[in-house]
Amino acid sequence: LWSGVHFIPSLAMLLKHNWKKRLGDKGYQLSFSLIVVISLILIVFGWRSITPTTLYTSPEFTRPVSFFLMVLAFLFFGASHHINRIKQVIRHPQLSSIIVWSFAHLLANGDDRSLVLFGGMGLWAILEILAINRREGAWVKAEIPSWPVEIKGSAISLVIFIVAALAHPYIAAYIAGVSLR
Repeated sequence: LWSGVHFIPSLAMLLKHNWKKRLGDKGYQLSFSLIVVISLILIVFGWRSITPTTLYTSPEFTRPVSFFLMVLAFLFFGASHHINRIKQVIRHPQLSSIIVWSFAHLLANGDDRSLVLFGGMGLWAILEILAINRREGAWVKAEIPSWPVEIKGSAISLVIFIVAALAHPYIAAYIAGVSLR
């Protein structure tokens, strides 16, 4: 459901056009958002309903690598929302952040449900990048910001990362139903 609805803007433009025509811009946005929220709820219930089976165990040295990758994922995600130099080298920072996020989680979690969820989200992001690139054609790089603008955007992303990292044990325990090692 998550991937399907997110592919509509990049792969099913006629469906998106008809959807907007029928409901208007606000109706489209509201219904699209509602489907995304429902898909997230289903992901949580699906995750919690599966007893995981360990497929692999990552070496201990991958823990700090996963942590670093998560910092990078938050910087990329934040870069999609403000002008920065990251956009000079990464065309789709938000989707790239999901790829990095999924890889970091696959390093940390070697069970079957993690492989399906995080691997599936990473694969979706890769396919979405390919679809958008095909639709949009040549890459027009963003402008280069001043250093204060760059530093402000990165600082906001890092603060959000810190909040997310502090909240992660609660999210993992109460929403996902897993304890962190």
